[in-house]
Amino acid sequence: MKKRSMLLSLTLLLTVSLVTACGGGGNAGGNTGGNAGGDTTGGSANDPSQLIVATGGTGGTYYPLGGGMADHITKNAGVTATAQSTGASAENVRLLRDKQADIAFIQNDIAEYAANGTAMFEQDGKIDAFQALGSLYDETIQIVVAADSNINSVADLKGKRVSVGSPGSGTEMNAQQILEAYGLKFEDTQLQRLSFADSAKAIQEGKLDAAFQTAGTPTAAITELAATTGVKIIPIDADKIDAIIAKYPFYVKTVIPGNTYSTVPNETATVSVKSMLVIRADLSEDLVYKVTKAIFENTDKLGHAKAKEIKLENALAGVSIPVHPGAKKYFDEKGVK
Repeated sequence: MKKRSMLLSLTLLLTVSLVTACGGGGNAGGNTGGNAGGDTTGGSANDPSQLIVATGGTGGTYYPLGGGMADHITKNAGVTATAQSTGASAENVRLLRDKQADIAFIQNDIAEYAANGTAMFEQDGKIDAFQALGSLYDETIQIVVAADSNINSVADLKGKRVSVGSPGSGTEMNAQQILEAYGLKFEDTQLQRLSFADSAKAIQEGKLDAAFQTAGTPTAAITELAATTGVKIIPIDADKIDAIIAKYPFYVKTVIPGNTYSTVPNETATVSVKSMLVIRADLSEDLVYKVTKAIFENTDKLGHAKAKEIKLENALAGVSIPVHPGAKKYFDEKGVK
């Protein structure tokens, strides 16, 4: 009898344990909405088992940085993450909206267009499926030509074969606004819409006269082109910079230091926008907190020169859209405002 009583007790205990495990809500925390503190910051059924990080072309800055971030998310946030090459900012927003990606690199100007349903998002309407994860670094508009080109000013681009980036990209919008400051439209050029890597290849092969590239400096595709064919970076005139910023205040004055590229010894005046990370708004606060922590506490291990410019204290600089509660929780803990 004693043995049977003990066996019955063990059986009941095992049954209770199994019921608790099976009915706990499907995540490591044992529920979908609560945690030990009794709030609603736990995991969610909306949280995927793998996160896709939408980046940009393989010749830009987003792709290698995104790969490094995905590695640290995988190691530190308890979820697998993978970087994916894309058409960059505008495409990335739509990928988040359609749940084809979970985290994305984007320019701050494009984030604002998407949130307001303006510019290239007029047909989409306002997109509220994403929120800010954090600001990263300045993205510099670089107008690239071959070293022996007779193009020396933006005004010289009239009638030339000019690439303005992938269709719907942030680079495309930047190019339009800069040409506008010089009284030019896309129709005034022999327009092409090529990725960073394809633009560099076309310049090297003599099939393209100039390319706009909006990316952190140094940009891999331009570095490689400088080492093979040689490049010049076309400056933007001071009065045009002032006019651009007056009309589009998300731009800032920027100087590309001399020798950033091997064949460009002198500094170059231009403008920049801000790069940032955005994330699906429907992901749980707990997951986004862990992802934010994994990224901003490992920026020194990303293996890219641009990572040195990512500073925790600047994580909210240039952010004009709502910040995800999970990211906000982390920044509040760190005193970031």
